[in-house]
Amino acid sequence: MKPQTINFEKKMKDHQIVGVSIATIEGACISKTDCFGFLERGTSRRVEHDSIFHACSISKFFTSMLVMTLSDQGILDIDRNINEYLSSWKVPVNSLGIITLRHLLSHHSGIVDPEGSFSELNPNFDTPSMVEILEGKALYCDNPIEVKYKPGSEFSYSDAGFCVIQLVIEDIMGESFEEVMEKYLFLPLQLNNSTFQLPASKDQFSCGHTKDGGLVTGKYPIYPYPAASGLWTTPTDVALLVTEWMKAIKGESNLLSSVSAKEMIAPQFEKEWMGLGVFRDTHEKGIEVSSLGWGVGFQGMMVAYPYEESGLVIMTNTDTGVHQLKGLIGEVYRAYY
Repeated sequence: MKPQTINFEKKMKDHQIVGVSIATIEGACISKTDCFGFLERGTSRRVEHDSIFHACSISKFFTSMLVMTLSDQGILDIDRNINEYLSSWKVPVNSLGIITLRHLLSHHSGIVDPEGSFSELNPNFDTPSMVEILEGKALYCDNPIEVKYKPGSEFSYSDAGFCVIQLVIEDIMGESFEEVMEKYLFLPLQLNNSTFQLPASKDQFSCGHTKDGGLVTGKYPIYPYPAASGLWTTPTDVALLVTEWMKAIKGESNLLSSVSAKEMIAPQFEKEWMGLGVFRDTHEKGIEVSSLGWGVGFQGMMVAYPYEESGLVIMTNTDTGVHQLKGLIGEVYRAYY
């Protein structure tokens, strides 16, 4: 890992970023945390190491770790027909083939998100149930979810697929997704600043900001799809999950087996760039694994080199309107690596 060479104050001004929080991993441990800027523009609420940001789709990395943990315990089989687990809703049966958790985790299920679906929660409407969403009876997904092409044949990034994973977990466990995540990941790993629920007091939480620095509507956007994009967390908590996964690869985790940890970064369906819940690439340091988050008012990135035992988690409270690698996050990534 290269020494930090960024003038954050200048770069944040250049990119109109209100607040940034970073956790650095070296030797499968968190080696450093850095915080810059404010939780809310125009206030004195500074970003601290325990400040909580919206993770957006980095939620999928957490969901994937949960699925593999449940798999290790014999509760789930990632290669079993998910309709054998589902009771409150079923994937519509057709001639294209069965769907497994492996398909869903790698975005190869054949499910295509309806256009304009899976937006943030509208406060004027009640939170829909997951069944209502999948049946196309909710504002956030107005077409029933169905399999569009043969599972395993094509990649299609899908929030709906992770909604199905959430329902599988809830149906088989008899508990809410949030409760299962708390029991199997948050508590064992002491991820004390990770949650799917906004508390009454939000002093520790960052507001979301637009690309011109203004506050987003409602300040704290909510996505009613916890498994896909509902997580609020800190770079430190994300990094703790990454380090546990790195330990698991070496067979040193009490949470996840080495077989499951390695399976997450194995190419799926002959796509070298797709793992289970994470994206992969080859790099001079070996395999590079990443998870990106981008939503209303927030952007973030987790990047890790599991066999080098290094990584970086960057979270910002501003949606710059450009891909993470084209903005401040990309500059930080390139400065470190």
